[in-house]
Amino acid sequence: MIAVTPQPPYYAVIFTNIRTEIEEGYAATSLEMVRLAEDQEGYLGHESVRDGLDITISYWQNLEAIRNWKQQTDHLLAQRMGREKWYAAYKTRICLVERDYGFSF
Repeated sequence: MIAVTPQPPYYAVIFTNIRTEIEEGYAATSLEMVRLAEDQEGYLGHESVRDGLDITISYWQNLEAIRNWKQQTDHLLAQRMGREKWYAAYKTRICLVERDYGFSF
């Protein structure tokens, strides 16, 4: 599903990762992170593709909202588990969205 976002400017956090073979706890934690992010002030939506190279893009009102999400207690634990168990490699990029356009189905 394509996230519905407001008129720019807003921010995108692009999280790209390559998974390890360890599945234990990943699916449940991933679902919980989505639920928690949706409750964060400043969260606008997200899009995710998982196919070997996994990419999740979350959209945020401002940099403060992104900082608050990065420091959320359960998210900190999930980040640690990701580094220790679930990800062979990852990269996070934070971008200012200055323009967007498209069409709907």
